[in-house]
Amino acid sequence: MSLLRRIEQKGKGGEPPKGNEPAASSNLPANRFGGGSNPPDSNSSSDDRGLKSRVSLPTSSAGAGGQGYLDLKSRVQQKLLSELDPSMDTRSAEVRNTIEELFNTILAEENIVLSRAEKTRLFDQIVAEILGFGPLEILLADETISEIMVNGAKNVYVEQKGRLTRSNVVFENEDHVLRVLDRIVAPLGRRIDESSPMVDARLPDGSRVNAIIRPLALCGPTITIRKFSKKPLTVEDLIRFGSFTAEIAEFMRACVIARLNGVVSGGTGSGKTTLLNVMSSFIPNDERIVTIENAAELQLRQEHVVTLETRAANIEGKGEVTIRDLVINSLRMRPDRIVVGECRGGEALDMLQAMNTGHDGSLTTAHANTPRDCLARLETMCLMAGMDLPVRAIREQISAAVDVIVQQERLRDGSRKVVKISEVQGMEGDIITMSEIFEFEQTGYEAGKVIGRIRPTGLRPKFIDRIDAAGIHLPPAVFGIGSLNRF
Repeated sequence: MSLLRRIEQKGKGGEPPKGNEPAASSNLPANRFGGGSNPPDSNSSSDDRGLKSRVSLPTSSAGAGGQGYLDLKSRVQQKLLSELDPSMDTRSAEVRNTIEELFNTILAEENIVLSRAEKTRLFDQIVAEILGFGPLEILLADETISEIMVNGAKNVYVEQKGRLTRSNVVFENEDHVLRVLDRIVAPLGRRIDESSPMVDARLPDGSRVNAIIRPLALCGPTITIRKFSKKPLTVEDLIRFGSFTAEIAEFMRACVIARLNGVVSGGTGSGKTTLLNVMSSFIPNDERIVTIENAAELQLRQEHVVTLETRAANIEGKGEVTIRDLVINSLRMRPDRIVVGECRGGEALDMLQAMNTGHDGSLTTAHANTPRDCLARLETMCLMAGMDLPVRAIREQISAAVDVIVQQERLRDGSRKVVKISEVQGMEGDIITMSEIFEFEQTGYEAGKVIGRIRPTGLRPKFIDRIDAAGIHLPPAVFGIGSLNRF
């Protein structure tokens, strides 16, 4: 009979262990993470205690059994940490094997008998704390979670299917959060401390991480993780999710192949980067693509892709490399296409000039609530470049560079949809003229879901000749011309 079974029998009033059987305090409970509310062992380090607060499965045998499991895990983990070589590269493939050998040795030395399933479960939890991201591991492994928000040690929220909910995962204390955060940013050559309390980073799978700590974050270390699916979303996935229709996808593909310059516009969390990634997938495989981002997120599948990432200033305030620096440098790299993850400052002016000087078909994103607001934002960002340019000159640059604006929006039911596709036609006096090619029409709201569809407005874009010249024929019905069926 395994240790776990004996503990369960004792918790149910059965016979206590007899003879030389190990004490209940060293036993493993039925609960995967332990359900006792007893205070942690004062002899264990914060790293050892970090996983104790992870609660995922309901407990059926709290009390002595749960505390026994916590004591066992803490003791094994503490001894394991003391025997590991601190200089060992935790990213090495051999580290897990080394930990497993030490783990088995410790169990044997302490005469701890566990079943294979129990041993695997305990080992995986300890490895997650030593090599992984501690309590976040269980959330990162859940593919239904799209975003993780840590507001201090005890408040962790997640986004699932567009809805925010509070998770039952917690950290032991703020120091534990900081240790996990250091493990995230250290491999990227970045740091976060009181002198530099904000950082942008990414996880090994490409997920975006933003963190801010005290004294700026009064509630404690705050981490926001925008997860990327292990399998990048494709255009077929977005059609299936209802983000847009197959006809819209064909129109966007035609725009990209015809080398029209595009801007994906939308609010925070509306899905701009995902849509930019999908649109970038339409770029032909024989073109040289240079991507520029604060934290590398785009997952292009073409063969000839050069990925550039900004760099923060060092502790002396030197060595910073901005998106604008990278955009200027990319012009010397012979790119066919330049894809900027997001324009949020003076780099917008350099991006517009690149679009106007032979880098047609470039793409970027911008924060804005409508396509018209997007033009105003681009104008403001150009002024942030510090050039003393008249407003009309900036507007002429924008109208000549940008061909199409795709507006993405997160609706009140949590779904993300393309709500407008607009053509930038040119200048009339001092005003940039636009026309709506497609727009989302909401017809109702039922059972917490927004009901509607994106439809053509009946206007044919002026750049249709450029699409035809690229060898792509879009039938007039796509634009709602000569057909009563608007999808």
